[in-house]
Amino acid sequence: MRLYLVYFALTNLRHRWFMEHGSAFRGQLGADMRRMFFGVLLAVATVAPAAADEIKTGGKLLLTGGVSSIEGSGGGGLATWATTTGYATEEGVGGNVHGTYVTLPDFELRSWGAAVGVFDRVELSYARQSFDTQDAGAALGLGQGFTFNQDIWGVKVVVIGDAVYDQDRLLPQIAVGAQHKRNDRGAIIAAVGGEDDTGTDYYVAATKLLLDRSLLLNGTVRMTKANQGGLLGFGGPNGSDYSAQFEGSVAWLATKRLAIGAEYRSKPSNLGFAREDDWMDLFAAYALNKNLSVTAAWVSLGDIATFRDQSGFYISLQAGF
Repeated sequence: MRLYLVYFALTNLRHRWFMEHGSAFRGQLGADMRRMFFGVLLAVATVAPAAADEIKTGGKLLLTGGVSSIEGSGGGGLATWATTTGYATEEGVGGNVHGTYVTLPDFELRSWGAAVGVFDRVELSYARQSFDTQDAGAALGLGQGFTFNQDIWGVKVVVIGDAVYDQDRLLPQIAVGAQHKRNDRGAIIAAVGGEDDTGTDYYVAATKLLLDRSLLLNGTVRMTKANQGGLLGFGGPNGSDYSAQFEGSVAWLATKRLAIGAEYRSKPSNLGFAREDDWMDLFAAYALNKNLSVTAAWVSLGDIATFRDQSGFYISLQAGF
């Protein structure tokens, strides 16, 4: 039954999104990435109903697939991991939906999305971010509650290793991926010095779970031009080329249901009107079961658009299989 739901959801999402955004997407993203994303999407949608009896779900240990990041990919809250979303193993398909809320002294960030993991090797994800400037919008001349919206489409492919089962060797699970981001505030982005309202991040992630120590380690190198993750566009007077940024996560599995940890994410500072700081968090993720989990965190996002010390509370709910 779950595989039929995946089939229905994916085919319906593909149809609706192409009707609304197909022409813009074709003009922005390279042919190779489009073929990869929708080729795998079509394969899952085609195979799922035919192979429902053979495909298995829910084989992974609790929390070992991570949670949904603010960009929709599987990992931590701020960092992308090499693991694929959901609880399916190499014989199955897993997926989830998420909703995330971040409250800061002067801003709010809301994110929702969905992701599917295919045979524990390929992950497809989508997230919609809304960055509400609240009172800061009026101070910046944008208007009270002015909101930046961003769509993020992601593809991740595991190339080697298994974070959980390779306990007899040091090799981590390694994945490569891309996230294509499209912001809906091109005129404002240009006015503050951003070079573009669309961009694509590329990354390599390595994740290792040390079961005997109940410890998960992750390191990711991201090639990006994004300002504030893309919410303020891409590139600017202080930098227009790709730069390598680091994302790190450490998580201790306190119990089989509870993970406690910290993350750090470096970022470029491309815009001239405001310095951009790195991000960090302290989090706790709790899995009620393999279908529902909640993540809470304290986040420090530094200065944003001249507003200093943007630290606050993060909460995310995830449902899946």
